Amino acid sequence: MNPLLEKFNTKYTTSPFEEIKEEHYLPAFQELIKTSEKEIDEITNNSEKPTFENTIEAMAFSGEQLDRVSNIFFNINSAETNDEIQKIAQEVSPLLTEFSSKISQNEKLFERIKSVYDQKDTLSLNEEQQMLLNETYKGFVRSGALLSEEDKKKLEKINMDLSIKSLQFGQNALASTNAYFKHITNKDKLKGIPEAILQQYEEDAKEKGLEGYLITLQYPSYLPAMTYAENRELRKELALANGKKSFDDGEFDNQNLIKEIVKLRQEKAELLGYKNYADFVLEERMAQSPAKVFEFLNELLERATPYAQKEIEELKSLAKVDGIDDIQSYDHTFYAEKLRKQKFDIDDEELKPYLQLEKVQEAVFGLAGKLFGLEFKEITDVQKYHQDVKTYEITENGNYKALLYADYHPRKGKRAGAWMTSYKNQYKQNGENSRPHISVVCNFTKPTKDTPSLLTFQEVTTLFHEFGHALHGVLADTQYSNLSGTSVKWDFVELPSQFLENYCYEPEFLKTFAKHYQTGEILPTEKIEKLSQSKSFMEGYQTLRQLGFGLLDMAYHTEVGALENKSVKEFEVEKTAVTNIYPSNPETAASPSFSHIFQGGYSAGYYSYKWAEVLDADAFQYFKENGIFNPEIAAKYKILLSSGGTKNPMELYKNFRGREPKVESLLKRAFGE
Repeated sequence: MNPLLEKFNTKYTTSPFEEIKEEHYLPAFQELIKTSEKEIDEITNNSEKPTFENTIEAMAFSGEQLDRVSNIFFNINSAETNDEIQKIAQEVSPLLTEFSSKISQNEKLFERIKSVYDQKDTLSLNEEQQMLLNETYKGFVRSGALLSEEDKKKLEKINMDLSIKSLQFGQNALASTNAYFKHITNKDKLKGIPEAILQQYEEDAKEKGLEGYLITLQYPSYLPAMTYAENRELRKELALANGKKSFDDGEFDNQNLIKEIVKLRQEKAELLGYKNYADFVLEERMAQSPAKVFEFLNELLERATPYAQKEIEELKSLAKVDGIDDIQSYDHTFYAEKLRKQKFDIDDEELKPYLQLEKVQEAVFGLAGKLFGLEFKEITDVQKYHQDVKTYEITENGNYKALLYADYHPRKGKRAGAWMTSYKNQYKQNGENSRPHISVVCNFTKPTKDTPSLLTFQEVTTLFHEFGHALHGVLADTQYSNLSGTSVKWDFVELPSQFLENYCYEPEFLKTFAKHYQTGEILPTEKIEKLSQSKSFMEGYQTLRQLGFGLLDMAYHTEVGALENKSVKEFEVEKTAVTNIYPSNPETAASPSFSHIFQGGYSAGYYSYKWAEVLDADAFQYFKENGIFNPEIAAKYKILLSSGGTKNPMELYKNFRGREPKVESLLKRAFGE
């Protein structure tokens, strides 16, 4: 029996993680693709005249089990992968791409869709139905429905190649991260690194059967070393290793893959009638065009550069005291932490005892309760994909709302970073509101035998960020799953996540959870105030860094053929020159591990982080002016979240705020302008 082919009859219809074996995946995909193809055939060959219900809506509700299994498999491939799962992914991705191409290039099916679309003005459709119809029609056109047979075959081949190469890019980046570790036996070389971190390094070494200390490129291991290690040579070595990820001409090198992916994307865009891949992508975003994105990025660049330069001058002064005249990128985090301590009298290690993971989670749960009336209860009677995962039932007014999987600590099979995802989408069918299963995945320091998991303040904001995404999914209340939750325009999707981060800096809220894990003492008021004031610390530098990634991403996807006669490194240096504060090291490059744009969904879309910052700064200012827990504004914001992709995002925002967002809100928050 294959559990992936059975009805999920468990409590809340949860995924049967503990029954799934690796050999179940491929047969399940093969069978479910056949089943889904039959469903599409029934819609295509329906003898009745095409209607919204028998064509557009029928398609929206087709393939549900295949979607569920895809979510399970690809989420596991990110959170708990191994060689076998990665091998299966290489087999499964082409099957799904081929299935998707078959649907999008089914002429008879498109004729039915076009027939309904052409009569849309005469149909009595509500707003969500109209959106579904428009998105379905556009989706087919953008997938090549209007192409010749020959060009359809070309597009199918391009899509197939892209799916395989993007997957390979991510696997290489993960393998390259896991391949490196720094083993140190002399504790003197780790001077400056706090004892609690050293304890973690010791435990990591023991796990590998080694004496002494072990530093890896996993974020909770790498960042403290870069922040506190007085040993400059160690910082340099670690930074070089981090910058060489998939950029060393070795087994996991991604340089050729980048060129191949960029070339294929350009070919796809041209085949579909677009000048470049960015034009193709941005047609479906709030920004709408590359010109608008460049205008936005360059305006912020002009505003932020003087602040960044001033910040770096301050760091240079500190470094000179230590006899360093040529401050480098690998010195930045170390001296930034020194400056932060000097300016605000706070450092991460001093704060960490007050930021226990469990308390921070309680706080974010409590905030969701205060703003949206949600309640969270840990449950142990549903299956999990790893013992570290905790599961929570979310209710509203006593009614089941969603299921949450919380997965907080690093392990070998988990990719770096933090993300929110879903195992089951929300939708309404046959009078039932089928609720979502949401997952928040992070890489926070594990508890040790002596201490619980204690977070840096940056990790606190990370948890709030991902939980903001989670709330977008939890509060979803739409008819169709493909318009539900985070299924919104890509440059709108970061609004809920970045919005929630603002609460971390509010003294009134901080006092509710920043309590010492041993004594229960609240973080002293002066520290809370300093923390609040530190929100814009190094904002100029951080803005330039994000703008550099945004400009690099846009360059890859607008400059046709620019990579052909250049190395990835040359291209990267050239396109980020205006944002680079520190000299570039010839041995390192960011692009080969830039998974956001070469594996994830941010290609020609990395700018959306900054774009959404304008939205979140403007939205939070609305709360600040009227009370950060204001129930009337929270109710309006809840509507924005629950509406998913059923409306144009600017319309949703204006309904909430009463006007369009203003870039001045971001500049005021960041630089006091």
